[in-house]
Amino acid sequence: MPISRAAATAALAATLVLTATACGGGSASGGGGDGSPGTLTYWASNQGTSLENDRQVLEPELRRFEQQTGIKVKLEVIPWSDLLNRILAAATSGQGPDVLNIGNTWSASLQATGALRPFDGAAFDRIGGKDRFLPAALGSAGAAGKDPAAVPLYSMAYGLYYNKKLFAEAGIERPPATWDELVADGRKLTAGGRYGLALEGGNVSENVHHAFTLAKQHGTDFFSPTGEPAFDSAGAVAAVKQYVDLLGTEKIVAPGNAEYANNQSVTDFATGKAAMLMWQAAGANLASHGMNPEDYGVAPVPAPAGATGDRATTSMVAGINLAVFKNTRNTDGALSFVRFMTGAEEQTRLNKAYGSIPPVKDAQADPAFATPELKALTAVLSGSALPLPQVADESQFETLVGTAVKNLLAAAAAGRPATDGSVKAELTKAQQQMPAK
Repeated sequence: MPISRAAATAALAATLVLTATACGGGSASGGGGDGSPGTLTYWASNQGTSLENDRQVLEPELRRFEQQTGIKVKLEVIPWSDLLNRILAAATSGQGPDVLNIGNTWSASLQATGALRPFDGAAFDRIGGKDRFLPAALGSAGAAGKDPAAVPLYSMAYGLYYNKKLFAEAGIERPPATWDELVADGRKLTAGGRYGLALEGGNVSENVHHAFTLAKQHGTDFFSPTGEPAFDSAGAVAAVKQYVDLLGTEKIVAPGNAEYANNQSVTDFATGKAAMLMWQAAGANLASHGMNPEDYGVAPVPAPAGATGDRATTSMVAGINLAVFKNTRNTDGALSFVRFMTGAEEQTRLNKAYGSIPPVKDAQADPAFATPELKALTAVLSGSALPLPQVADESQFETLVGTAVKNLLAAAAAGRPATDGSVKAELTKAQQQMPAK
């Protein structure tokens, strides 16, 4: 059913305990930036190894844009822990940036607030056309049947990273293609303080991404075709239990992983404490820990044996979108900036820096994106990835279901393995906290 900007924002705010005084940002002018045609404010998400690393990557590019257009860009890099609340506060107050990064899974939720400028045909014409973008990436830019709320900036997909040396030492010749193979390999690799697989169990977003993929493999969705939450269906329960059981019952994941929330699982993989990792575009992060590309391989996340169609899903469509704040006082400048950031040259520079996949087709020819890692992830993105539900309540779904999985992993780590009953109870509780329609 239609949802007003005020109602959508209020629902999001209630779920996430948003307080504008604590999280609000943006210009005091009542709109995007300072209203000057020569200035833009840009909120960037933390894509690099630190906020400072992002500034080092982005500031030379913003100066390049200023040299080309005469428009100065004021940059603020916002941590993921704050970004959604900052955006929601801006949506409520009308005081925000001109251009901003959003997690692509938030597109439909933020679209429902009315705070983002729709990318209609005229807007796409201004930035070089809609056909330049990968269809899979555009599929996570807003609700079906509506003009996208944003455009893709960086694309990613989940892959299964595996340590070649540890696999060889365990006599494993190839990466697992099914979950039964992953568990069997994980048991062989779990020994002497090392575990078969590392998870980021305290990270709500990671949890819900894997729950979504497994639910697809079990033939179910977390929402009905009409957009009603269906969190505690038999298929959803089976999917979440399968994920939690990797730690609780199969014991191929270290109990301490239930608390990981800040890329510690990547560190464990890079340092040999875990032999496998399910992650999106991990190469740059692994390199920062001293792991060389030849030390690991990347394969699709396992799927059920013989799966086809949606049951063969191995990843959600991951990535970052670029949006224009509807209250901007410099629409022309904002669209010029979007065109610049999504141009082939800039897409090549930025996605090289972050180890991600360009969602713009004409940037993908660069040899930098033909590494074994990125070729594997691009194949997943194009062939076995699906977008998270593009519904107005998607942000709440991520928070509530991701937290339910976090709670179940914590219980399993404490010696209370998941049961069908305990999983259903957590998912039912999550569903009951969703906003009423």
